[in-house]
Amino acid sequence: MKSLLSSLLHLFYPHTCDGCGMELTDTEHILCLRCHRRLPFTGYQLLHDNPVEKIFWGRVNIRHAMATCYYRKATFLQQLIYQFKYNQREDIATYFGRLMGHTLQQSRWLYEIDTVLPVPMHPSKIRQRGYNQAMVLAGGVAAATAKTLSDGILIRHQQATSQTNKGRLSRWHNVSDSFSLQPDADLKNKHILLVDDVITTGATIEACSRLLVNAGAAVSICALAFARH
Repeated sequence: MKSLLSSLLHLFYPHTCDGCGMELTDTEHILCLRCHRRLPFTGYQLLHDNPVEKIFWGRVNIRHAMATCYYRKATFLQQLIYQFKYNQREDIATYFGRLMGHTLQQSRWLYEIDTVLPVPMHPSKIRQRGYNQAMVLAGGVAAATAKTLSDGILIRHQQATSQTNKGRLSRWHNVSDSFSLQPDADLKNKHILLVDDVITTGATIEACSRLLVNAGAAVSICALAFARH
């Protein structure tokens, strides 16, 4: 009976891989096993002084940093990120958030984390997109790692212009004054895992991290993807 119901559901609601379009098995979700294996994993959760951590050297004091995958243009991962950022595919963001969390479980420093915090989005952009994709990713990370999920600690009060095609310095100037902390936020001696979708120059993460560190928190970084230069 269960098998028949599943077959009928698949008939009216195709259960296909968002990577290759092939039909998924009952145990697969979003991506088939073959496409999951095709993801460009970095392994940075196992590497001290990895390239993501090095981005922030001399800029802001980050305890640990990692990205689950490499970000490359014209790949199916780029298309999946586009889907959850601009086409309201929240289910894809949830899938990748949990993947990030399971990846973090391999690290030696996950136990240090007190709470998971997404990079905030300006309210106007949330209304436009329907949700903050970093919040959905962070929720997946928190669920997979059994850590608490925090929101509202960081506020984005100024909408920056598009970061596309901007260099590191231009990106920093574009976001440096875009964030603030909740006035009553008590962050002293808290270790925060800051979550975002894609790290390119790290300007947005740096701006958020400076506020958190100056308030007495320790900060580590977890991104879905890292765009190497």
